[in-house]
Amino acid sequence: MSTEQKVEAKQIRNIGIVAHVDAGKTTTTEHMLFESGRIRSLGRVDAGTAQTDWMDIEKERGISVRAATTVFQWKGCTINLIDTPGHVDFSSEVERSLRVLDGAILVISAVEGVQAHTETLWNALHTLGIPTLMLINKMDRVGADAERVLQEIRSVLTPSAIPVQWYDGQGEAFAGVEPFWRPVPTDCSNGKSSQFAPGHPGYDGLIGCLAEQEESLLEDYINGIAVPESRWLAQLRQLTGQALVTPVLYAAANRGIGVTELMDAMTELLPPPSGSVGDALSGVVFRLERDKVMGRLALVRLYGGRIQNRDVIHNATLGLDEKVTQIRKVHAGHHEDVGMLEAGDIAAVCGLSRVRIGDVLGNPGLIPPEHRLTVPLLTVQVKPLQDADYPQLVAALQELADEDPLLDLQWHQTERELHVKIMGPIQLEVLTHVLYSRFGLHAVFGQPSVIYKETPSRQGIGFVAYTMPKPCWAILKFRIEPGVRGSGLSYSSIVKPENLLPSYQNEVARRVPESLQQGLLGWEVTDLKVTLIEGEHHVWHTHPLDFVLATPMGIMNGLAQTGTTLLEPYVHFRISAPEESSGKILHELTLMRAIFDYPVMTGDRLMVEGTVPVASSLDFAVKLSTLTGGRGTFTTRFDGYRECPEGMEAVRTRRGVHPLDTSKYILSMRNALGSARP
Repeated sequence: MSTEQKVEAKQIRNIGIVAHVDAGKTTTTEHMLFESGRIRSLGRVDAGTAQTDWMDIEKERGISVRAATTVFQWKGCTINLIDTPGHVDFSSEVERSLRVLDGAILVISAVEGVQAHTETLWNALHTLGIPTLMLINKMDRVGADAERVLQEIRSVLTPSAIPVQWYDGQGEAFAGVEPFWRPVPTDCSNGKSSQFAPGHPGYDGLIGCLAEQEESLLEDYINGIAVPESRWLAQLRQLTGQALVTPVLYAAANRGIGVTELMDAMTELLPPPSGSVGDALSGVVFRLERDKVMGRLALVRLYGGRIQNRDVIHNATLGLDEKVTQIRKVHAGHHEDVGMLEAGDIAAVCGLSRVRIGDVLGNPGLIPPEHRLTVPLLTVQVKPLQDADYPQLVAALQELADEDPLLDLQWHQTERELHVKIMGPIQLEVLTHVLYSRFGLHAVFGQPSVIYKETPSRQGIGFVAYTMPKPCWAILKFRIEPGVRGSGLSYSSIVKPENLLPSYQNEVARRVPESLQQGLLGWEVTDLKVTLIEGEHHVWHTHPLDFVLATPMGIMNGLAQTGTTLLEPYVHFRISAPEESSGKILHELTLMRAIFDYPVMTGDRLMVEGTVPVASSLDFAVKLSTLTGGRGTFTTRFDGYRECPEGMEAVRTRRGVHPLDTSKYILSMRNALGSARP
């Protein structure tokens, strides 16, 4: 890689800003855009004028619904900043953004401190090894307590959190911050002129933390040998880039205090992207948007190579080539044609009509893995207000499901039913609004119901011999075993190619997950191991479509042997409420089948944590507000699926013909597949 290419790479930062709702994340973003000169006047979240809250529903509700990509310049750096939603209902937007980041800012309120969703976000950042700055915001608010929040961070999130600033006052007395190092105005790829500023409170703690990570530094520090400030800063930059330490900063973003210092830290401490234009093309699609003129826009993070207008690029996930028509930089819903996307950068690519979220463009070797923050726990049926709008509603929901795959649209054409998966009631309100404002459709949503799952109760064998009525021939035998809770589906084959051709085995492998979408009770079957142990084809009579038909029959035959156990989703909860309401709250938790720790009293407030089934706690937030006069908080995060109590039933109506009703199933499937078979 040339020197010029190295400099270019170092002049980019791909940074996400994440937080629990109402921590001040979008306000911080707004002030960064203003201070950098990207916008000329400040907007406000509560007034609906924030640049990155550009959707109508975001302006009306004062919350972020979609991750917003923006770009600005700061001290020689191009900052690609992704402002993500803070509400747990829109976690899917956050998890797709995390995959393409080189660094992150985790915003925490100086009043509320570490909240449940803060933990979820930190766990994701930590798991992915994303270098992170923590910003303790709202330092000017009544009740701000930076030391308490710092201790919470160290006890609940990470002991590696270390302040890199000194702050002057708290609450109404908050006057500003000053870094322990003083960046000089220079290209962000070269911070050698920055200096540390001894004498501030907390400086020794920072230096001690940095020294502990390197033996030679520690030895010099203990022995009183002078260490150049440039070496301390280099150590801080290196440890931050390796996610071994987490610098902590302070701000009152609504007043713009501490924002420029945060921007300095972003360019000084967070790492530039790796990869170069000389590498093989390698990128990932992490968002889809719809433009009235350009059509589908695929937001791409490029890890290697270069894409230019009119290039033909290979979609490795779909196995097809498509032509790029334009490449655009995105800023809060507005686009500008830039003509080129190079390694390390992010832009919207136009012309990829078939691309989906998560698709890999070019070489998949450089693409980091995905990380799932949470899963939808509720399903809801959608109907058009006017029956004549049914086709338009199907098309609209399919488009929205392309942009948010976790909606997982289920379209049962025979019954004319539409079902989507959701995180919570706020998301339902947003869907209703978007369907009307964007598509002009009035939709009616049913009552949300909990998504249960099934798992095999014991080991068993599934067998199918699909040999009549001819022409057909597909013989399969599966071993089905229960898996570890949370393991999902594990599939393998031990059948020799001479017994069952690889092309037929591939068809079986594709159909097994589909066959498990509806188990004996109508729910998805999970946490199991399926092994194809025998298989047979006929040299004359077999067609690949025979295995499309036979696989569900073999799988369901096996589940009939193993039986299935019903699983229900649980959430981990944290309740904070006045002490006088403790008796009523603990009584309600017992009724909800919650498992909780012994309550902790902090001053005059009760704190209790535990796990509770989703089904029994859907309305608890409203009930808690009634019990505490609006002074209680109930925060949750997904905690996995567990077995339902004995005797509990939750059966879902099966869609389509049951594969165990073999004669009717074969007839319906042959009619459906008839046109595809010669």
